[in-house]
Amino acid sequence: MMKTSCFSKLFLCNVFIGVILTLGSGPAWAAPPGSPWGADYFPNIPLVTQDGKTVRFYDDLIKDKVIAINFIYTHCGDTCPLETASLRQVQKLLGDRVGKDVFFYSISIDPKHDTPKALKEYAAKFNVGPGWTFLTGTKADTTLLRKKLGLYREEAEAKKLGEHNVSFMIGNEATGQWMKRSPFDEPKVLAWLLGRKLHNFKVATSEQQVSYAAAKQLPKISLGEDLFRSRCDSCHSLGTEDGLGPGLQGVAKRRERAWLTRWLKMPDRMLTEKDPIATDLFNRYKKLPMPNLRLTDADVEALIKYMESPMH
Repeated sequence: MMKTSCFSKLFLCNVFIGVILTLGSGPAWAAPPGSPWGADYFPNIPLVTQDGKTVRFYDDLIKDKVIAINFIYTHCGDTCPLETASLRQVQKLLGDRVGKDVFFYSISIDPKHDTPKALKEYAAKFNVGPGWTFLTGTKADTTLLRKKLGLYREEAEAKKLGEHNVSFMIGNEATGQWMKRSPFDEPKVLAWLLGRKLHNFKVATSEQQVSYAAAKQLPKISLGEDLFRSRCDSCHSLGTEDGLGPGLQGVAKRRERAWLTRWLKMPDRMLTEKDPIATDLFNRYKKLPMPNLRLTDADVEALIKYMESPMH
């Protein structure tokens, strides 16, 4: 219990340090000599990939690697699709580095349902590229792993499967650097952390020498734009081109206001009720459910106003 508690406190400290380093320059934090976050801490549990290959968590997946790890289940209609879509944006930004010096792992919390075949189909729905591995294991092993990573919420587990912790971890096992992140983080920030900071800037280029004197003033961002960037643009464009979901150009004119408001507020309920438009969208876009983003009435109004604006 003491070791897990210390590990959680270290995560919180890392998040604070990560924010500071994101906003300004400074040396990358590294674990002190003799850091316990290595082979003696992480369980070397067996896991099975989407291709049916058995691997060991520590030896094969994280040892000496820079990684991103999240926990999902493939029939999740809540935040799992959003988290996967957001990480897909990060993967696109990192390009072919994923699978070479950065590795992505998505581990199922529902091994009974999520067979390797189900995981492979789930990855295909999101057009996941090479270097991102989906895995399953026994319930006991994956629960132990979530506890060790500080990503387990026992209270939620007692209520229902869908309330699992949606935070995920990024880290460098060799240096002991670990950070807990949110699926609502800006993909460019996550790509910077995984591709630069967690590598201790070893892949740095002359772009580090750019002067702040030439920096442009930051534009003001409305609540609606902030919500769209953090919650929507991993799946949707504001133009006519489709992504994981439909392009949203003119959506506020094409859909009745009451329908659009309810869709943004409770898409899961509308799918359960078999709303015809919601069902059609679900079937046309690889049966990826629109996640419930827990938006308030004010959030929904701000988001619709932003989508209606001609000035994007």
